[in-house]
Amino acid sequence: MVVHKSGFAVTAAALLLASVAAPVLAQAPASPPPAIVPGPTPVTPALSLPAATNVTAQTMVADLEAPWGMAFLPNGDLLVTELLGKLRYVKAGQNWSLEAEEIKGVPTVTAAGQGGLMDVTLHPNFARNKLIYLSFSVGDEAANRTRIVRAKLDGRALTDVQTIFEVTPAKPRFQHFGSRFTWLPDQTLLISIGDGGNPPNSLDGSFIRNQAQNLGSHLGKIIRIKDDGSIPKDNPFVNTPSARPEIYSYGHRNAQGLVRDPVSGRIYATEHGSQGGDELNLIQSGQNYGWPKVTYGVEYGAARTPITPNQSGPGLIDPLAVWSPAIAPSGLAVVRSKKYRGWDGDVLAGGLRLDQGRGALIRVDLDTAGKVIGQERIDLGDVRVRDVRQGPDGYIYVLTTAMRNFRDKGQRNGQLIRLMPANEAPAR
Repeated sequence: MVVHKSGFAVTAAALLLASVAAPVLAQAPASPPPAIVPGPTPVTPALSLPAATNVTAQTMVADLEAPWGMAFLPNGDLLVTELLGKLRYVKAGQNWSLEAEEIKGVPTVTAAGQGGLMDVTLHPNFARNKLIYLSFSVGDEAANRTRIVRAKLDGRALTDVQTIFEVTPAKPRFQHFGSRFTWLPDQTLLISIGDGGNPPNSLDGSFIRNQAQNLGSHLGKIIRIKDDGSIPKDNPFVNTPSARPEIYSYGHRNAQGLVRDPVSGRIYATEHGSQGGDELNLIQSGQNYGWPKVTYGVEYGAARTPITPNQSGPGLIDPLAVWSPAIAPSGLAVVRSKKYRGWDGDVLAGGLRLDQGRGALIRVDLDTAGKVIGQERIDLGDVRVRDVRQGPDGYIYVLTTAMRNFRDKGQRNGQLIRLMPANEAPAR
């Protein structure tokens, strides 16, 4: 069940200019913006990266309606969320197929702006307990938030649906929800939460993006909870007065990629910058990633006004990689497969659009210490890359939408794509 709302309505107040003569007042010249103090991370223009030639794209399933997240079942089948509020079942095997009927019992979501039904993940003990988790937006234009539910997958229906977490505070406008999941070995769940949106969106008397530095707010954070929504006793701010005890890291803008490397144990996140300055970060408990005190991005608009002169600062964690112009990162995977020569341990970052153009995957080549030693671009055509995961068969799977009208109800232009090594014939 889904509640559909319109996107943002932007109205401009008319300005009445007097036609009569008036005294001309001298004005001081505007101060130039402060000079940018460069940070230590190299800035990469993604369109200048070499294009990969060792993989091809094979479409496994078409006709998805604004797909957003996916989770593989133990038998290789797949759950896929659609932003407008449906959870779909994809049958794997000799002939992959999207089941016509959606999974029943999905909670009501508010599909508006950047919100809707977002990520899905399985409990680490899913084979025994059949539990899945969903992230989605609820509320209205004046007050909305991310909600996390846990439910049991019973055949093609959800039962025993329980809300285990809601973002505090609620925020105005439907922007910057974050909402990606990844599990830790102790069966605690990390969830990315966006900062609430762009100026002029405000909360508590200042731009809402400043909530990312407020430990009394979930906005602009990565949180950590137990599988039932309770709070781990070893969370970094459990004993900090006025801090939200769920917070794991802070100073994030809008992280829509989040993954843990099962071999090294490192946790990576990708987050949208502001008109550039998109980041790949190594996530560590209790650390501050700087937004909006430091950023490689700038204010939206032709003037490209600096948000801050600082791209780095003391006590703040610098990104592993920065992309400008924007790639609009969404979805993140660590390759732990022998199917792709030279890729083992590398990160694949989805991009919704590279410099306002079509999306792609970015492969970030990491050495054994986790240092970036190279990057390449994997072009998939005129699509937006929304999510990327490694399947249980070792192949990489990608969710895409069309570049235009992808949120429109009835536009079934989303696809599930499998990356095939160039020397391997496509298989069904």
